[in-house]
Amino acid sequence: MTTATSFDAVIVGAGPAGASAAILLARAGWSVALVERQRYPRRKVCGECIAASNLPLLDALGIGDAFAAAAGAELRRVALMRGAQTLVAPLPAATGAAQPWGRALGREVLDTLLVEQARREGATVLQPWALHAIEGSPGAFRCVVLSVDAGSLAAGAPARRELAAPLVVAAHGSWEALPFERAERRAQRRPSDLFAFKANFRDAKIAPDLLPVLAFDGGYGGMVIADAGLATLACCIREDRLDACRAAEPGARAGDVVERYLTREVRGVAEALAGASREGAWLASGPIRPGMRLPRDGGGDVFLIGNAAGEAHPIIGEGISMALQSACLLAALLGPERAAIVDVERSASVQRRLLRAHAATWRRSFSLRLHVAAAFAHVAMRPRAAAALWPFASAWPAVLTSGARWSGKTRAVAAAAPAIGT
Repeated sequence: MTTATSFDAVIVGAGPAGASAAILLARAGWSVALVERQRYPRRKVCGECIAASNLPLLDALGIGDAFAAAAGAELRRVALMRGAQTLVAPLPAATGAAQPWGRALGREVLDTLLVEQARREGATVLQPWALHAIEGSPGAFRCVVLSVDAGSLAAGAPARRELAAPLVVAAHGSWEALPFERAERRAQRRPSDLFAFKANFRDAKIAPDLLPVLAFDGGYGGMVIADAGLATLACCIREDRLDACRAAEPGARAGDVVERYLTREVRGVAEALAGASREGAWLASGPIRPGMRLPRDGGGDVFLIGNAAGEAHPIIGEGISMALQSACLLAALLGPERAAIVDVERSASVQRRLLRAHAATWRRSFSLRLHVAAAFAHVAMRPRAAAALWPFASAWPAVLTSGARWSGKTRAVAAAAPAIGT
């Protein structure tokens, strides 16, 4: 039998949620293995906006100065673009914050900053390594990971390691199923599934302080100027709508089809991209299914954070916020319990209690965002609903400001503060 390397916790996924949890637990004295299958820096499908409520968290995580030096301009206005029409309103400032406005930063920069900080705090980063299997139960997990390094694959058999830990945290993306979830996910495909797309553009005509939100038949999206003046165009589109668009252009790449569909459907996109040049290929991921993924009874064996725990429709741009804040919530919960969790006799019972507490806290903190995002998304994707509400929004553009506030952009969850103060 392969000898396993022992840790206090194994965290699967080194995005903002996983890397932040690794930083905080390692800083609190935990031995942490952070497993990530992708090499960094790497581009990732994401709207890339970080609300002002998270900037104190970035400071506490140790990357605030680096973020401030690299990120795009302060985002002070929001626009809603539908067809030939555009509405613009102020974004709400974060309550009582020294930095009241959000900014955008490419994931290739943000994720790298966080993983490097996790290393500095003492976490063991296994990258690029992929989780192959999880065996055991709370108190006695055994994780099998395989190297996906090109050299290992060329040799004919990837390098293999086993990691032993009393506790496992799943921080993988919503479409990146753990091994035991994959067969069920494949069987659940349906026409309403959403697929996410993203591309970057140079010289796009978007005001640096503006956050445009896009509404179109079968989907929604957004644009923003992030670091180095590079524009991000991201969207989610239903599978049935995507299939119809691709059927009209046989042989065309999906990303190119989506780009042409957006420029036809939303004049603001066409105007923004006129004269712009795309940098790199379109990225795609999915299917994504926004909603709650935590077991309602607090069951399960592993702790879930970020999109693994639950995901709001990306129309509100709160994915990174929820990732960072859920990591801080979990670290606040687990930090004082390390002695009990590493105790073989007590670990299982303690984790059962903590799993229930984590699920309850997550719901209190994020359920409203899920509901608000779902309401916005379903209106945006349905032409009749969007058309019916447009006169109201045109008469009172401040509803866009209120919508941003309802989506959680002006406040971080209060329970995150103890975790970052330790």
